[in-house]
Amino acid sequence: MERPPLNSSALQDFLLDAQVLLTKAQECLHHLELIDNDPDACHCLNDSLEALSRRAESLGLLEVAQYASGLQQLLAPPCTHLHLQGAALPAVQACLTLLAWQLELVDPSTGRLNLDTTEQQALLDELALSLGSPLAADSPDVCNLN
Repeated sequence: MERPPLNSSALQDFLLDAQVLLTKAQECLHHLELIDNDPDACHCLNDSLEALSRRAESLGLLEVAQYASGLQQLLAPPCTHLHLQGAALPAVQACLTLLAWQLELVDPSTGRLNLDTTEQQALLDELALSLGSPLAADSPDVCNLN
């Protein structure tokens, strides 16, 4: 089923806000690279991804919303329990890099991102393994990207 075109102004506002939220998430990750398990950085990373997911979902940008949500849901437990170890941080960085790339590829007039979600799922699974969590594809709490 075809999605209707988005309001161009709302989409442009989202893309600007998404870049700010993504930059904030990347700064939080950098902070975590310097100070393992910093609660403020974990909270910031989690909140940034949650906000990005909610905004994307409200506009019907499902690929972006589901990916950001899946990433946030994987990170929430280790952030809450301060177990976001250094070994998982490169996987988080790879996920954020893909998210940044996808935001660049969102069609600015339609909001569509017509990409295969295989890479998203592979990166979420890699992150889940590095966190000692169930694979993202197997977990009912993490979005279904298939």
